Amino acid sequence: MRKQNSVRLKEKERKVLQGLISKGKEKARTLTRCRILLLSDKGETDSGIIKALGSVRNTVSQVCQRYTKEGINAAIYERPRPGAPNKFSGKQMAQITALACSKAPEGRSRWSLRLLADKVVELNFVDDISYKTIERTLKKTNLSLT
Repeated sequence: MRKQNSVRLKEKERKVLQGLISKGKEKARTLTRCRILLLSDKGETDSGIIKALGSVRNTVSQVCQRYTKEGINAAIYERPRPGAPNKFSGKQMAQITALACSKAPEGRSRWSLRLLADKVVELNFVDDISYKTIERTLKKTNLSLT
């Protein structure tokens, strides 16, 4: 099969990639991307790279394209992922923690996560919330309900 992605590394880039591989301290994905670039620079075809590294065609082509368009750092390192936004502000988290530390409701010996979730909705912090979200919020403060 013909070569689809031709990469021409500069000598400095080649040394950086070889250094990363020889140290072995980076994530496995990063090291695989380094190997893809080095093999492509040596003139290896995409099929040869796939066989040598046990990778998939999409990964090989994306790494080479990213190197061509955006440079070496964009090709070997992952972009940050945004994640979901926080449900509570810092002030609300403090209020939830204070609520969990307060006296339990009448007829209860202590707060449960479900009771806290219900109370948070009752206090109009949010429209709807899972008790697991309350658990994660309290876990960040190292607060134990037991």
